[in-house]
Amino acid sequence: MTSQPAVEIIDVSKQFGNTSVLNRISLEVRKGEFLSLLGPSGCGKTTLLRIIAGFEHQSSGEVRIEGQDVSGVPPFARSTNMIFQHLALFPHMTVFENIAFGLRMKKADQGTISRRVEQALALVQLQGYEQRLPEQLSGGQRQRIAMARALVNDPSVLLLDEPLGALDLQLRLQLQVELRQLHRSLGSTFIFVTHDQTEAMTMSDRIAVFENGQIVQLGTPQEIYETPRTRFVARFVGHANLLDGKITSIDTPDRCMVELPGGVAAVQARPAPGAKAGQSVTVVLRYERIHLREPQSQNSASSDNEVAVSVQELIYMGGFLRVRVQTTAGLSLVVDTAASDTARRWAIGTQLVANWATADARALTD
Repeated sequence: MTSQPAVEIIDVSKQFGNTSVLNRISLEVRKGEFLSLLGPSGCGKTTLLRIIAGFEHQSSGEVRIEGQDVSGVPPFARSTNMIFQHLALFPHMTVFENIAFGLRMKKADQGTISRRVEQALALVQLQGYEQRLPEQLSGGQRQRIAMARALVNDPSVLLLDEPLGALDLQLRLQLQVELRQLHRSLGSTFIFVTHDQTEAMTMSDRIAVFENGQIVQLGTPQEIYETPRTRFVARFVGHANLLDGKITSIDTPDRCMVELPGGVAAVQARPAPGAKAGQSVTVVLRYERIHLREPQSQNSASSDNEVAVSVQELIYMGGFLRVRVQTTAGLSLVVDTAASDTARRWAIGTQLVANWATADARALTD
């Protein structure tokens, strides 16, 4: 018997005037999972989060939290709390009073308030900061206070609207780890909105990828990255070469031949389910799945596909090199390769051989 979902979104649409923001979204969020809503600005992910919280009302459809239809339930009466991108801390209140605000609105007694605030501060590792004002805190500390304020009411579902977006890179990376650890220790359901694919990949149990008000793919980070269903998902999550072509033949369910334009030799790829010969496709080839070697060196990687290339650009990325190469027919590829001693000797114009496995090239029809 499967457990009841923490949140159910059933055929939800939202219009602002004549503009459709969400188009018949259906989604089940499992109890205790960390689900990220990922997509570019304006794709509808924050609107859906606000509908779950009760700050917006759907134009049609139904929202259930722990099995209860909450369509007419105000935000304060839902078992959710929301952390906003801009935190919305009260500048004139101390840390203690900021965290206690929700409990006071619920008319909790002082003993309960003191105990719960101290518990929340312990969770975010800020004991001893009770009497400070927000302006006396660092950006990371203010973020932790916002988390504590949301957690003090013990919500069954925590809603996070790009809470790390305004922080610098190193602090954002640190808080990603802390937020994931907090999720594991609490066992609550987290729904996290972000436009940062690396952030979503790092933190999530599952990711729902949004495009133009619709969920175009839902899956684990590995599923989203390894088996994108559409060109948009392949481009938005990770880095990939997108090569337009046409299927000339399908040899097996796991291998087809794709003819690329410009006189490039046909390449082998893994066809999408239902793909047919003669169909136009986009071959998705991740930067790191292409191997480069010097022509005279022995090939140690799969060579289902192999093509002579010349180096057009070299970018040192620290732990790896990003290399743009071009075939004699003019096809450009970007490759991420280890910054080995051999690779460091390459220069613009160096002649190399690029190869990749059939399984690493996916032919998408959408």
